[in-house]
Amino acid sequence: MKKDCIYTLKNRYRDDMNIYGYRFGKGEKAACIVGAMRGNEVQQLYICSQLVRELRTLEAKGAIVGQNEILVIPSVNHSSMNIGKRFWATDNTDINRMFPGYDAGETTQRIAAGVFDAIKDYSYGIQFPSFYIQGDFVPHIRMMETGFQSPSLANLFGLPYVVIRRPTPIDTTTLNYNWQIWNSNAFSIYTSETNRVDERSARMAVAAVLRFLTRMGILRYTSHSGYLASVIYEADLANVKNDLPGIYHRHVAPGDEVHRGEPLASVTDPLEGEVISQVLAPTDGIVFFAHNEPLVMEGTMIFQIIRRLHE
Repeated sequence: MKKDCIYTLKNRYRDDMNIYGYRFGKGEKAACIVGAMRGNEVQQLYICSQLVRELRTLEAKGAIVGQNEILVIPSVNHSSMNIGKRFWATDNTDINRMFPGYDAGETTQRIAAGVFDAIKDYSYGIQFPSFYIQGDFVPHIRMMETGFQSPSLANLFGLPYVVIRRPTPIDTTTLNYNWQIWNSNAFSIYTSETNRVDERSARMAVAAVLRFLTRMGILRYTSHSGYLASVIYEADLANVKNDLPGIYHRHVAPGDEVHRGEPLASVTDPLEGEVISQVLAPTDGIVFFAHNEPLVMEGTMIFQIIRRLHE
């Protein structure tokens, strides 16, 4: 293992911010794994730390095949993490909306440019991002529909679902999109948590990455075969919103099977304590995403449901 400084952001009043990468093996740029890009992505940071630990052990055993290099960057935005902010503390901008970056631009544009310059030439790019709404997912692979995406490769991670998203203009500045445009096979892995560590889904994510690297001939690693993934489009998910604000009580979890008309959640009046709204399932299916904050605003997307195939 070799620890390198990928990018340094000079700071006039505090210590410089150094972004570190951990290199395993040597030779062709085979795979790059990027973790926390936002300050609340504790789960993503933790998963990458566990990958660093596993890859260090595997490298010592000679398990990296041939002339292949694997790069792991656990954290890109630890300055915001240190002060409990999701986005860049000074101007509240999102590094994952700044790619491919601009080395003479604003701070987050320069960070994105420095990181992307170091990672854009890897054959496979794996990112651990988080969703824009706080909540829990069924672990899955997500990829942009750029014309370069490969669901068959995404299947090799062995996670239950592969979700394809048709990009909107704002998506063209994400790492996943730009990795694909620069000829890397890019995959975003979503697990069950963001600002808390969930051991079960973290272990699933680590195993999925090691399984993929093994199946691509980069690692020698023995694992179970995982799932045969279902490929779905994000636009085909049923979005469920609440009609009233209040204290949110969730009745189902990601992965649960639900039926049309079944109560998914209830909303309680925060002052009088009465249940003021019942959120019902609009369709038969599987809960894919569930909001997990104690308070909910009116019109928030609190669930996504994978519809039954016959609907």
